[in-house]
Amino acid sequence: MKSLSQFNKADVTVSSMETVFDGFFTIHKYQFSHALFAGGVSPTVTREILERGHAVAVLPYDPVTDRVLLIEQIRIGALASKNTPWLLECIAGMAEGSQDYEAVARKEAKEEAGLDLNEMIYMRSYLSSPGGTTERLYLYLALTDLTDAGGIFGLDTEHEDIKVHVIPFEDALARLDNEEIDNAATVISLQWLALNKARIVQAG
Repeated sequence: MKSLSQFNKADVTVSSMETVFDGFFTIHKYQFSHALFAGGVSPTVTREILERGHAVAVLPYDPVTDRVLLIEQIRIGALASKNTPWLLECIAGMAEGSQDYEAVARKEAKEEAGLDLNEMIYMRSYLSSPGGTTERLYLYLALTDLTDAGGIFGLDTEHEDIKVHVIPFEDALARLDNEEIDNAATVISLQWLALNKARIVQAG
């Protein structure tokens, strides 16, 4: 399939980039110009971009019992727009420069859910919010026996307080439908599984 875009990286000129904040996250200020659809080049544009690195998320799924594992934890960024900032999510974590995304997923599953993952299936990757951050998320499905899964996990050093939920897949879809589940990685992962579950179960 041919790309719709007529442009590529060569059509962007970055004239400067400076660090304006360096704390839990880093913020860079870019000044750049770019090719215009009507021809010519734009004036200099200034944008602040959050540099948080790339991340990995994994949705454990038990095809025998048709259940998924989701974790619940507080997310302070949700406080402004939800009745509760405790969210149901996929297991996830920062890649911290690693490109072995499966290994990152396995490490996070152990830390956040006490879970050893079995077969992993790459679902897709996506840019989380490219107007404001460079972050790309890599999503995996893990075919895993969830019979004994459950409990409270997380690293004290990262101030994590994580509760594990194992729920029927149809229940997860209902929570997606009523917008209880509304964070991007989990929405995309559940929708991907809904589209591909029959093929995955048949292959197994």
